[in-house]
Amino acid sequence: MNIIKEDIDALNAVIKVDIIADDYQGKVNQILADYRKKANIPGFRKGHVPMGMIKKQVGKSVLIDEVNKLLQESLNKFLTEEKIDILGNPLPKVQDDFSWDTESFSFEFEIGLAPQFEVKLTSKKKVTQYQISVDEALIDKEVENLRSRYGKMSAVDIISKNTNVTGTFVNEEKEIDNKSTINLSDLKGKTNLKKFVGKKVGDVIELKTKGLFSEDHKLEGALGLSSDMIKGLNINVSFTIQETTEIELADLDQELFNKLFTDGSVKTVTELRDKIKEDAEKQFQQQADQQLLNAVNEYLIETNKFDLPADFLQKWLAVSGEKELTSKEATEEYNKSEKGLRYQLIQEKILKDNDIKMDYDELKDYAKGFIRSQMAQFGKTNPEDTELEDIANRILANKEEAKRLQDQLLSQKLMTFYKENMTFKTKKVTYEAFIKEVYK
Repeated sequence: MNIIKEDIDALNAVIKVDIIADDYQGKVNQILADYRKKANIPGFRKGHVPMGMIKKQVGKSVLIDEVNKLLQESLNKFLTEEKIDILGNPLPKVQDDFSWDTESFSFEFEIGLAPQFEVKLTSKKKVTQYQISVDEALIDKEVENLRSRYGKMSAVDIISKNTNVTGTFVNEEKEIDNKSTINLSDLKGKTNLKKFVGKKVGDVIELKTKGLFSEDHKLEGALGLSSDMIKGLNINVSFTIQETTEIELADLDQELFNKLFTDGSVKTVTELRDKIKEDAEKQFQQQADQQLLNAVNEYLIETNKFDLPADFLQKWLAVSGEKELTSKEATEEYNKSEKGLRYQLIQEKILKDNDIKMDYDELKDYAKGFIRSQMAQFGKTNPEDTELEDIANRILANKEEAKRLQDQLLSQKLMTFYKENMTFKTKKVTYEAFIKEVYK
Protein backbone atom coordinates (compact mmCIF):
# COMPACT_ATOMS: atom_id res chain seq x y z
CA MET A 1 0.00 0.00 0.00
CA ASN A 2 1.15 3.51 -0.78
CA ILE A 3 -0.29 6.74 0.66
CA ILE A 4 0.87 10.22 -0.26
CA LYS A 5 -0.41 13.77 0.31
CA GLU A 6 -0.22 16.31 -2.50
CA ASP A 7 -0.74 19.94 -1.52
CA ILE A 8 -2.89 22.07 -3.80
CA ASP A 9 -2.39 25.22 -1.72
CA ALA A 10 -2.05 26.13 1.97
CA LEU A 11 -5.64 25.08 2.73
CA ASN A 12 -6.39 22.26 0.30
CA ALA A 13 -4.74 18.94 -0.49
CA VAL A 14 -5.40 15.54 -2.06
CA ILE A 15 -4.50 12.23 -0.43
CA LYS A 16 -3.82 9.36 -2.83
CA VAL A 17 -4.08 5.76 -1.66
CA ASP A 18 -2.88 2.82 -3.79
CA ILE A 19 -3.94 -0.67 -2.66
CA ILE A 20 -2.63 -3.89 -4.19
CA ALA A 21 -3.80 -7.50 -3.83
CA ASP A 22 -1.20 -8.33 -1.15
CA ASP A 23 -2.82 -5.71 1.11
CA TYR A 24 -6.23 -7.35 1.26
CA GLN A 25 -6.12 -10.86 -0.29
CA GLY A 26 -5.20 -12.73 2.90
CA LYS A 27 -8.11 -11.24 4.83
CA VAL A 28 -10.54 -11.81 1.96
CA ASN A 29 -9.46 -15.48 1.63
CA GLN A 30 -9.90 -16.00 5.37
CA ILE A 31 -13.44 -14.57 5.33
CA LEU A 32 -14.39 -16.65 2.27
CA ALA A 33 -12.98 -19.80 3.95
CA ASP A 34 -15.05 -19.11 7.07
CA TYR A 35 -18.11 -18.49 4.92
CA ARG A 36 -17.55 -21.79 3.09
CA LYS A 37 -17.49 -23.72 6.39
CA LYS A 38 -20.87 -22.31 7.39
CA ALA A 39 -22.58 -22.12 3.98
CA ASN A 40 -25.78 -24.13 3.53
CA ILE A 41 -26.34 -24.62 -0.20
CA PRO A 42 -28.70 -27.31 -1.57
CA GLY A 43 -26.81 -30.20 -3.22
CA PHE A 44 -23.66 -29.80 -1.13
CA ARG A 45 -22.67 -31.01 2.30
CA LYS A 46 -22.01 -28.27 4.83
CA GLY A 47 -18.39 -27.18 4.53
CA HIS A 48 -17.91 -28.80 1.10
CA VAL A 49 -19.27 -26.11 -1.19
CA PRO A 50 -16.73 -25.39 -3.98
CA MET A 51 -14.74 -22.26 -3.32
CA GLY A 52 -15.44 -21.12 -6.87
CA MET A 53 -19.17 -21.03 -6.10
CA ILE A 54 -18.54 -19.12 -2.85
CA LYS A 55 -16.44 -16.54 -4.70
CA LYS A 56 -19.11 -16.19 -7.37
CA GLN A 57 -21.84 -15.61 -4.79
CA VAL A 58 -20.13 -13.33 -2.25
CA GLY A 59 -16.55 -12.83 -3.44
CA LYS A 60 -16.98 -9.32 -4.81
CA SER A 61 -19.03 -8.03 -1.87
CA VAL A 62 -16.42 -9.37 0.58
CA LEU A 63 -13.66 -7.80 -1.49
CA ILE A 64 -15.38 -4.40 -1.58
CA ASP A 65 -16.12 -4.52 2.14
CA GLU A 66 -12.55 -5.42 3.11
CA VAL A 67 -10.93 -2.90 0.77
CA ASN A 68 -13.18 -0.13 2.13
CA LYS A 69 -12.32 -1.10 5.74
CA LEU A 70 -8.62 -1.15 4.89
CA LEU A 71 -8.94 2.16 3.08
CA GLN A 72 -10.64 3.90 6.03
CA GLU A 73 -8.23 2.50 8.61
CA SER A 74 -5.19 3.42 6.54
CA LEU A 75 -6.47 6.91 5.83
CA ASN A 76 -7.20 7.63 9.51
CA LYS A 77 -3.82 6.22 10.54
CA PHE A 78 -2.02 8.33 7.94
CA LEU A 79 -3.75 11.55 9.07
CA THR A 80 -2.90 10.79 12.70
CA GLU A 81 0.73 9.76 12.18
CA GLU A 82 1.46 12.65 9.83
CA LYS A 83 -0.32 15.05 12.23
CA ILE A 84 -2.42 16.50 9.43
CA ASP A 85 -4.99 18.87 10.96
CA ILE A 86 -8.10 18.80 8.77
CA LEU A 87 -11.48 20.52 8.79
CA GLY A 88 -14.52 18.36 8.09
CA ASN A 89 -13.82 14.88 6.73
CA PRO A 90 -11.98 13.64 3.61
CA LEU A 91 -14.18 13.62 0.51
CA PRO A 92 -13.64 10.83 -2.04
CA LYS A 93 -13.07 12.07 -5.58
CA VAL A 94 -15.28 10.53 -8.25
CA GLN A 95 -13.33 8.36 -10.71
CA ASP A 96 -15.25 7.63 -13.89
CA ASP A 97 -12.96 4.77 -14.95
CA PHE A 98 -12.88 3.04 -11.54
CA SER A 99 -13.54 -0.74 -11.53
CA TRP A 100 -13.66 -3.44 -8.86
CA ASP A 101 -12.72 -6.06 -11.47
CA THR A 102 -8.98 -5.50 -11.02
CA GLU A 103 -6.50 -6.50 -8.34
CA SER A 104 -5.08 -3.03 -7.69
CA PHE A 105 -7.07 0.05 -6.73
CA SER A 106 -6.31 3.76 -6.55
CA PHE A 107 -8.34 6.19 -4.47
CA GLU A 108 -8.16 9.96 -4.09
CA PHE A 109 -9.57 12.11 -1.28
CA GLU A 110 -9.94 15.87 -1.08
CA ILE A 111 -9.14 17.36 2.33
CA GLY A 112 -9.50 20.84 3.78
CA LEU A 113 -6.54 21.87 5.93
CA ALA A 114 -6.84 23.86 9.15
CA PRO A 115 -5.20 27.29 8.71
CA GLN A 116 -1.92 28.14 10.40
CA PHE A 117 -2.06 31.37 12.43
CA GLU A 118 -0.98 33.00 15.67
CA VAL A 119 -3.55 34.42 18.10
CA LYS A 120 -3.18 38.13 18.85
CA LEU A 121 -4.62 39.00 22.25
CA THR A 122 -4.03 42.73 22.09
CA SER A 123 -4.70 45.57 19.69
CA LYS A 124 -5.37 49.31 19.88
CA LYS A 125 -9.06 48.68 20.39
CA LYS A 126 -9.67 47.29 23.89
CA VAL A 127 -12.57 45.24 25.22
CA THR A 128 -14.72 46.89 27.88
CA GLN A 129 -14.78 45.17 31.27
CA TYR A 130 -17.79 46.26 33.30
CA GLN A 131 -17.70 46.67 37.07
CA ILE A 132 -21.29 46.69 38.27
CA SER A 133 -21.87 48.65 41.45
CA VAL A 134 -24.61 47.86 43.95
CA ASP A 135 -26.17 51.20 44.87
CA GLU A 136 -28.51 52.00 47.76
CA ALA A 137 -31.52 52.31 45.43
CA LEU A 138 -31.07 48.71 44.28
CA ILE A 139 -30.77 47.48 47.87
CA ASP A 140 -33.91 49.46 48.81
CA LYS A 141 -35.79 47.82 45.95
CA GLU A 142 -34.68 44.32 46.96
CA VAL A 143 -35.64 44.94 50.60
CA GLU A 144 -39.11 45.97 49.43
CA ASN A 145 -39.33 42.90 47.17
CA LEU A 146 -38.51 40.63 50.11
CA ARG A 147 -41.07 42.36 52.34
CA SER A 148 -43.65 42.01 49.56
CA ARG A 149 -42.85 38.32 48.97
CA TYR A 150 -43.41 37.51 52.65
CA GLY A 151 -46.24 40.00 53.15
CA LYS A 152 -49.98 39.38 53.56
CA MET A 153 -52.48 39.72 50.74
CA SER A 154 -55.73 41.55 51.51
CA ALA A 155 -58.66 42.89 49.49
CA VAL A 156 -59.06 46.66 48.96
CA ASP A 157 -62.06 48.69 47.86
CA ILE A 158 -60.35 51.37 45.79
CA ILE A 159 -57.43 50.84 43.38
CA SER A 160 -54.16 52.64 44.10
CA LYS A 161 -50.85 52.49 42.21
CA ASN A 162 -49.74 49.51 44.34
CA THR A 163 -52.84 47.37 43.72
CA ASN A 164 -52.91 43.97 42.03
CA VAL A 165 -55.96 43.88 39.79
CA THR A 166 -57.68 40.74 38.51
CA GLY A 167 -60.10 41.06 35.62
CA THR A 168 -61.03 39.98 32.11
CA PHE A 169 -59.69 41.46 28.87
CA VAL A 170 -62.21 41.33 26.00
CA ASN A 171 -62.13 42.09 22.28
CA GLU A 172 -64.87 40.27 20.37
CA GLU A 173 -63.41 40.86 16.90
CA LYS A 174 -60.09 39.22 17.84
CA GLU A 175 -61.90 36.63 20.01
CA ILE A 176 -60.04 37.75 23.11
CA ASP A 177 -61.66 36.79 26.42
CA ASN A 178 -58.92 36.25 28.95
CA LYS A 179 -58.87 36.53 32.73
CA SER A 180 -55.57 37.63 34.23
CA THR A 181 -54.01 39.44 37.16
CA ILE A 182 -51.87 42.49 36.54
CA ASN A 183 -49.67 44.60 38.76
CA LEU A 184 -50.14 48.28 38.01
CA SER A 185 -46.38 48.81 38.22
CA ASP A 186 -46.13 46.85 34.96
CA LEU A 187 -48.24 49.39 33.08
CA LYS A 188 -46.47 51.79 30.72
CA GLY A 189 -46.96 55.50 31.20
CA LYS A 190 -48.98 57.67 33.59
CA THR A 191 -52.01 57.78 31.27
CA ASN A 192 -52.67 54.05 31.60
CA LEU A 193 -52.10 54.15 35.37
CA LYS A 194 -54.62 56.98 35.80
CA LYS A 195 -57.31 54.87 34.11
CA PHE A 196 -57.02 52.35 36.97
CA VAL A 197 -56.39 54.48 40.07
CA GLY A 198 -59.63 55.20 41.96
CA LYS A 199 -61.61 52.43 40.23
CA LYS A 200 -63.29 49.51 42.04
CA VAL A 201 -64.65 45.99 41.43
CA GLY A 202 -67.27 45.94 38.67
CA ASP A 203 -65.88 48.96 36.78
CA VAL A 204 -65.01 48.56 33.08
CA ILE A 205 -61.91 50.27 31.67
CA GLU A 206 -61.31 50.87 27.95
CA LEU A 207 -57.65 50.40 26.96
CA LYS A 208 -55.41 50.33 23.88
CA THR A 209 -53.01 47.38 23.57
CA LYS A 210 -50.27 49.50 22.00
CA GLY A 211 -48.06 50.86 24.75
CA LEU A 212 -50.13 49.25 27.52
CA PHE A 213 -47.31 47.34 29.22
CA SER A 214 -43.64 48.10 29.73
CA GLU A 215 -42.68 44.65 28.36
CA ASP A 216 -44.21 42.66 25.48
CA HIS A 217 -44.38 39.39 27.38
CA LYS A 218 -46.66 41.07 29.94
CA LEU A 219 -49.15 41.77 27.14
CA GLU A 220 -48.88 38.16 25.98
CA GLY A 221 -49.91 36.91 29.41
CA ALA A 222 -52.63 39.50 29.90
CA LEU A 223 -54.38 38.76 26.59
CA GLY A 224 -53.53 35.05 26.42
CA LEU A 225 -51.90 35.42 22.99
CA SER A 226 -48.64 34.15 21.51
CA SER A 227 -45.66 36.42 20.85
CA ASP A 228 -46.36 36.33 17.10
CA MET A 229 -49.95 37.47 17.62
CA ILE A 230 -49.06 40.55 19.70
CA LYS A 231 -46.43 41.88 17.28
CA GLY A 232 -47.65 45.29 16.18
CA LEU A 233 -51.04 44.66 17.84
CA ASN A 234 -52.94 47.94 18.16
CA ILE A 235 -56.55 47.33 19.17
CA ASN A 236 -59.02 48.45 21.82
CA VAL A 237 -59.83 46.06 24.67
CA SER A 238 -62.20 46.34 27.60
CA PHE A 239 -61.08 45.28 31.08
CA THR A 240 -63.72 44.36 33.65
CA ILE A 241 -62.38 44.55 37.22
CA GLN A 242 -63.23 41.46 39.29
CA GLU A 243 -60.83 41.54 42.23
CA THR A 244 -58.51 44.13 43.80
CA THR A 245 -55.85 43.23 46.34
CA GLU A 246 -52.77 44.74 47.90
CA ILE A 247 -49.87 43.25 49.82
CA GLU A 248 -49.25 44.41 53.35
CA LEU A 249 -45.46 44.47 53.54
CA ALA A 250 -43.84 42.22 56.11
CA ASP A 251 -42.13 43.94 59.04
CA LEU A 252 -38.35 44.10 59.06
CA ASP A 253 -38.02 42.01 62.20
CA GLN A 254 -36.34 38.82 63.36
CA GLU A 255 -39.24 36.70 62.15
CA LEU A 256 -38.61 37.85 58.57
CA PHE A 257 -34.81 37.55 58.95
CA ASN A 258 -35.15 33.94 60.10
CA LYS A 259 -37.36 33.09 57.11
CA LEU A 260 -34.77 34.58 54.75
CA PHE A 261 -31.68 33.15 56.48
CA THR A 262 -32.44 30.00 58.42
CA ASP A 263 -28.93 29.86 59.92
CA GLY A 264 -29.68 32.96 62.02
CA SER A 265 -26.83 34.94 60.44
CA VAL A 266 -28.92 38.12 60.06
CA LYS A 267 -30.22 39.97 63.12
CA THR A 268 -30.47 43.61 62.03
CA VAL A 269 -31.62 45.63 59.02
CA THR A 270 -27.99 46.68 58.46
CA GLU A 271 -26.90 43.02 58.31
CA LEU A 272 -29.77 42.29 55.91
CA ARG A 273 -28.70 45.11 53.60
CA ASP A 274 -25.07 43.96 53.78
CA LYS A 275 -26.14 40.43 52.86
CA ILE A 276 -28.22 41.67 49.93
CA LYS A 277 -25.26 43.72 48.71
CA GLU A 278 -22.87 40.77 49.02
CA ASP A 279 -25.20 38.40 47.12
CA ALA A 280 -25.88 41.02 44.44
CA GLU A 281 -22.16 41.66 43.92
CA LYS A 282 -21.56 37.93 43.38
CA GLN A 283 -24.44 37.71 40.93
CA PHE A 284 -23.37 40.84 39.08
CA GLN A 285 -19.79 39.58 38.86
CA GLN A 286 -21.03 36.41 37.18
CA GLN A 287 -23.06 38.47 34.68
CA ALA A 288 -20.17 40.84 34.05
CA ASP A 289 -17.79 37.92 33.50
CA GLN A 290 -20.18 36.24 31.07
CA GLN A 291 -20.55 39.49 29.14
CA LEU A 292 -16.78 39.95 29.15
CA LEU A 293 -16.24 36.41 27.83
CA ASN A 294 -18.74 37.03 25.02
CA ALA A 295 -17.07 40.34 24.20
CA VAL A 296 -13.59 38.74 24.15
CA ASN A 297 -14.86 36.01 21.83
CA GLU A 298 -16.17 38.62 19.39
CA TYR A 299 -12.96 40.63 19.73
CA LEU A 300 -10.75 37.62 18.97
CA ILE A 301 -12.76 36.76 15.85
CA GLU A 302 -12.60 40.37 14.68
CA THR A 303 -8.86 40.88 15.29
CA ASN A 304 -7.54 37.47 14.18
CA LYS A 305 -8.04 37.14 10.45
CA PHE A 306 -7.18 33.96 8.54
CA ASP A 307 -8.43 32.15 5.46
CA LEU A 308 -10.51 28.97 5.49
CA PRO A 309 -10.93 26.27 2.81
CA ALA A 310 -14.41 27.67 2.12
CA ASP A 311 -15.07 25.85 -1.16
CA PHE A 312 -14.11 22.49 0.34
CA LEU A 313 -16.19 23.06 3.48
CA GLN A 314 -19.26 23.98 1.43
CA LYS A 315 -18.79 20.83 -0.64
CA TRP A 316 -18.42 18.77 2.55
CA LEU A 317 -21.50 20.36 4.18
CA ALA A 318 -23.53 19.45 1.10
CA VAL A 319 -23.00 15.71 1.65
CA SER A 320 -22.23 15.31 5.38
CA GLY A 321 -25.75 15.53 6.79
CA GLU A 322 -28.70 13.15 6.70
CA LYS A 323 -30.10 15.08 3.74
CA GLU A 324 -27.92 16.16 0.83
CA LEU A 325 -27.91 19.93 0.36
CA THR A 326 -27.98 21.93 -2.84
CA SER A 327 -25.01 24.18 -3.60
CA LYS A 328 -27.03 27.21 -2.46
CA GLU A 329 -28.14 25.52 0.77
CA ALA A 330 -24.56 24.43 1.54
CA THR A 331 -23.33 28.01 1.03
CA GLU A 332 -26.01 29.33 3.37
CA GLU A 333 -25.13 26.70 5.98
CA TYR A 334 -21.44 27.59 5.70
CA ASN A 335 -22.17 31.30 6.13
CA LYS A 336 -24.17 30.55 9.29
CA SER A 337 -21.46 28.36 10.81
CA GLU A 338 -18.32 30.20 9.68
CA LYS A 339 -18.13 32.52 12.70
CA GLY A 340 -18.46 29.62 15.13
CA LEU A 341 -15.79 27.65 13.27
CA ARG A 342 -13.39 30.60 13.41
CA TYR A 343 -13.83 30.96 17.18
CA GLN A 344 -13.45 27.19 17.65
CA LEU A 345 -10.10 27.29 15.84
CA ILE A 346 -8.97 30.33 17.85
CA GLN A 347 -10.00 28.69 21.13
CA GLU A 348 -8.22 25.42 20.27
CA LYS A 349 -5.09 27.39 19.41
CA ILE A 350 -5.20 29.27 22.74
CA LEU A 351 -5.71 26.05 24.70
CA LYS A 352 -2.86 24.27 22.90
CA ASP A 353 -0.34 27.13 22.95
CA ASN A 354 -0.92 27.87 26.64
CA ASP A 355 -1.29 24.27 27.85
CA ILE A 356 -4.77 24.88 29.26
CA LYS A 357 -6.22 21.49 30.14
CA MET A 358 -8.70 19.81 32.44
CA ASP A 359 -8.81 16.25 33.72
CA TYR A 360 -11.66 14.17 35.09
CA ASP A 361 -10.78 14.80 38.75
CA GLU A 362 -10.81 18.53 38.14
CA LEU A 363 -14.19 18.26 36.41
CA LYS A 364 -15.55 16.21 39.32
CA ASP A 365 -14.36 18.82 41.84
CA TYR A 366 -16.07 21.50 39.79
CA ALA A 367 -19.27 19.41 39.71
CA LYS A 368 -19.11 19.03 43.50
CA GLY A 369 -18.80 22.79 43.92
CA PHE A 370 -21.78 23.33 41.65
CA ILE A 371 -23.84 20.75 43.60
CA ARG A 372 -22.81 22.30 46.93
CA SER A 373 -23.99 25.76 45.86
CA GLN A 374 -27.29 24.33 44.59
CA MET A 375 -27.89 22.53 47.89
CA ALA A 376 -27.07 25.70 49.86
CA GLN A 377 -29.91 27.49 48.10
CA PHE A 378 -32.28 24.99 49.70
CA GLY A 379 -30.78 25.39 53.16
CA LYS A 380 -28.38 22.42 53.17
CA THR A 381 -25.07 24.16 53.80
CA ASN A 382 -22.85 21.27 55.01
CA PRO A 383 -23.42 18.16 52.87
CA GLU A 384 -21.23 15.10 53.42
CA ASP A 385 -18.43 14.58 50.90
CA THR A 386 -19.69 11.04 50.22
CA GLU A 387 -23.06 12.49 49.25
CA LEU A 388 -21.42 15.03 46.92
CA GLU A 389 -19.27 12.29 45.41
CA ASP A 390 -22.31 10.11 44.69
CA ILE A 391 -24.31 12.93 43.11
CA ALA A 392 -21.32 14.10 41.05
CA ASN A 393 -20.73 10.59 39.68
CA ARG A 394 -24.39 10.31 38.65
CA ILE A 395 -24.35 13.71 36.94
CA LEU A 396 -21.11 13.04 35.09
CA ALA A 397 -22.45 9.70 33.88
CA ASN A 398 -24.97 11.71 31.86
CA LYS A 399 -23.15 12.81 28.68
CA GLU A 400 -25.22 15.96 28.21
CA GLU A 401 -24.78 17.10 31.82
CA ALA A 402 -21.08 16.27 31.75
CA LYS A 403 -20.65 18.28 28.54
CA ARG A 404 -22.50 21.25 30.04
CA LEU A 405 -20.30 21.27 33.15
CA GLN A 406 -17.18 20.76 31.03
CA ASP A 407 -18.08 23.79 28.91
CA GLN A 408 -18.67 25.87 32.05
CA LEU A 409 -15.32 24.87 33.54
CA LEU A 410 -13.55 25.57 30.25
CA SER A 411 -15.16 29.02 30.07
CA GLN A 412 -13.99 29.67 33.62
CA LYS A 413 -10.42 28.68 32.72
CA LEU A 414 -10.45 30.84 29.60
CA MET A 415 -11.86 33.79 31.56
CA THR A 416 -9.01 33.49 34.06
CA PHE A 417 -6.49 33.30 31.20
CA TYR A 418 -7.94 36.39 29.48
CA LYS A 419 -7.92 38.41 32.69
CA GLU A 420 -4.26 37.52 33.26
CA ASN A 421 -3.11 38.15 29.69
CA MET A 422 -5.28 40.92 28.27
CA THR A 423 -5.69 44.58 29.15
CA PHE A 424 -9.29 45.80 29.32
CA LYS A 425 -10.98 49.16 29.39
CA THR A 426 -12.69 49.26 32.79
CA LYS A 427 -16.10 50.88 33.13
CA LYS A 428 -18.01 51.23 36.41
CA VAL A 429 -21.79 51.21 35.98
CA THR A 430 -24.98 50.56 37.88
CA TYR A 431 -26.88 47.38 37.10
CA GLU A 432 -29.55 49.29 35.16
CA ALA A 433 -26.89 51.04 33.07
CA PHE A 434 -25.18 47.68 32.44
CA ILE A 435 -28.42 46.13 31.15
CA LYS A 436 -29.08 49.12 28.88
CA GLU A 437 -25.58 49.11 27.40
CA VAL A 438 -25.13 45.37 26.96
CA TYR A 439 -28.62 44.22 25.99
CA LYS A 440 -29.93 47.29 24.16
